[in-house]
Amino acid sequence: MQQKFNDESVSDISNSGLVNLGLDYKIANTYGIGTFEFISKYASINSPYTKILHTSSKFNVESIPKGTIQSFVNIRRINDIRFLNKFFESVNKKLPHDGIFIGIVETTDQRKEIIYSKYKKHLAPPLYLFDFIFNRVMPKMKLTQKFYYLISGGNNRALSLTEVLGRLISSGFEIINHKEMGTFTCFAAKKVTDPDYNEEPSYGPLFKMRRVGKNGKIIHVYKFRTMHPYSEYLQKYIYENNNLDEGGKFKDDFRVTSWGKFMRKFWLDEFPMFINVFKGELKLVGVRPLSSHYMSLYNDEVKEMRIKHRPGLVPPYYADMPKSLDEIMESEMKYMKLYDKYGIWIDIKYFFLAFYNIIFKRARSN
Repeated sequence: MQQKFNDESVSDISNSGLVNLGLDYKIANTYGIGTFEFISKYASINSPYTKILHTSSKFNVESIPKGTIQSFVNIRRINDIRFLNKFFESVNKKLPHDGIFIGIVETTDQRKEIIYSKYKKHLAPPLYLFDFIFNRVMPKMKLTQKFYYLISGGNNRALSLTEVLGRLISSGFEIINHKEMGTFTCFAAKKVTDPDYNEEPSYGPLFKMRRVGKNGKIIHVYKFRTMHPYSEYLQKYIYENNNLDEGGKFKDDFRVTSWGKFMRKFWLDEFPMFINVFKGELKLVGVRPLSSHYMSLYNDEVKEMRIKHRPGLVPPYYADMPKSLDEIMESEMKYMKLYDKYGIWIDIKYFFLAFYNIIFKRARSN
């Protein structure tokens, strides 16, 4: 049987002089040698500047004297932490710049695998559905949050890998590494800035994306959710690790949900963008509204040209079907120069070209 730790400081126990006799063994025996090696790679377990806790309370983090640690390790699953962002923010405050934060999470994918391997085929689907609704959906809905926390105490929440990494980045950390360890995942992050302190995180099916509009003004584009919460914080991380796929989308983008892939295939996610059209922030045909990070990948000439034009719902991508970022920029420059010369007639031409490619050539943007 696996050993269990109470909510107390493991490093405080080890300070009695027994660190070489038991601490390494306790971590390896409870969570596996792989987890011990992962932690040891990024933090010195036996260093007095490393704090190791097994806790779900940010009070235990806040009680650490500031300036006394360089690494913080929490070996309790973050699924059991109720105010997760506040916990991450507290860790951020206690660490110096470039300080290391290591934690453990059971992701939604791993939980699904556990349920399907543990129960028979006819029991696993309804049990997983119940777990998903209770531990994933209810904590995020205002109408059910209080009831959920009253019943569960905030323990055993279902968290996607995307949400965990996004929350870390929003709390001022840079992801160093994350690795699956069977039934859970270890993550290592480095403090690089102060927290974002997002007081209104978006969880619902309809959400707003920050995009660069005409004259460089930031607009909020409405869409149905196809990605896990906090996905917007991971754009740079996904790009740096996976780069771009054909068509200019991020390659191997694990932020997209299974139902999100279906919605994207039939453009169901983009219907709310008509709200932006009615508000005058978008037009029917035009360059795709981009995030600040994606816009930074463009060359200066295209960026300067882009901010002179209102973005559109149907981009020139569907007319030209470019395959690389360079081809996308070339396609957009061609469209914008033609629009400056011929106006709405170019929009009409591009609309019907896009319509033809979508209907008859099955053009898709992943």
